[in-house]
Amino acid sequence: MRLKLALALSLLSAVPAAAQELPTGWSMRLDRSDAAAPPKFFPAGDGLHVTSGPAAIYYQPAQVMKGDFRISATFTQTKAPQHPEAVGLFMGGKNLQGAEQEYGYLIVRGDGKYSIKHRAGSEVHTIQDWVEHAKVNKQDAAGKATNTLVMEVLSGRVRMLINGEEIRSFDRANFFQTAGMLGMRINHNLDVHISDFKIEPILDK
Repeated sequence: MRLKLALALSLLSAVPAAAQELPTGWSMRLDRSDAAAPPKFFPAGDGLHVTSGPAAIYYQPAQVMKGDFRISATFTQTKAPQHPEAVGLFMGGKNLQGAEQEYGYLIVRGDGKYSIKHRAGSEVHTIQDWVEHAKVNKQDAAGKATNTLVMEVLSGRVRMLINGEEIRSFDRANFFQTAGMLGMRINHNLDVHISDFKIEPILDK
């Protein structure tokens, strides 16, 4: 009996992150495939919840956008991490389960800073290094911080908004690839609730 139990526990611990149960329609990719304890990602209340071990991206493969569109979500960090860690949105996702993964992302931290980056394979390119901004809400004494992020592609521009204010914009032609899959990026050792996650085409009036 003990041998059977040990074998069962061994097999359970060997289940890869991709086999973990996820909300219907969602996929996950870890930054490190050798992570011992993958994040927990599940529906909760009015949205979704992530208790992260390693950093990861979360996306719905069926959601592919091109042209003009908007992705938005409200992130609530529920407790303070040991060090400032980031949450945010990505777009332009391609080959998200392959070696040549690509996406661009807007992220914020509980210390009131934001950054914009582009991932291509194993490389990460910094478009905007970490910088403090008055519109990024800092975590309170309990470690809680809530921020609403928007990435929008409209009329040849890529706009980044935090809590209702545009903090950066770029000419689409000079920015990373915008068409593709979209989703969320949540770094490691965070407990985060996500509400009002939306992906919307912007149609001609």
